[in-house]
Amino acid sequence: MPVPVGEPAPASVTFAVQLSSTRRGARLARLLAAQWLDEHGMPYRCTASHSAALIVAELAANAVRHCGNIGRDFRLRLVLSEAKPERVLRVEVTDARADKPLPPGAPRPVDGEEESGRGLLLVDAVADRWGHRVNDPVTKTLWAELDLWE
Repeated sequence: MPVPVGEPAPASVTFAVQLSSTRRGARLARLLAAQWLDEHGMPYRCTASHSAALIVAELAANAVRHCGNIGRDFRLRLVLSEAKPERVLRVEVTDARADKPLPPGAPRPVDGEEESGRGLLLVDAVADRWGHRVNDPVTKTLWAELDLWE
């Protein structure tokens, strides 16, 4: 049975953690993701690990930006699919701000003077696929997938 677009494929391993919506929480998300990926065959210094860390960092920073001022946590979830001939890593960050939807369409380039707004541009450039979904009246999830070729 095919998996609907935007939903994770059946996974062999999953990691999930809830973190505070602070700069420290975002940093911890990136570090925990890198450690978990290393333990599952994706060494720290490989390109895929760097790409995954960048995606986690940007999505976590986005959650912190939107939830930190209201004291709501965010959840990081990593799903490593072992489907052959390729492996897929799915990164999901869920925050408690369904009321702050993403703007429609592709991320827009920002003016060089703006201090923020580049995160989703980076995710768009690095990920093979990405998107978002509103889960319920309170939460939304931003997700990105990396194809990990053997």
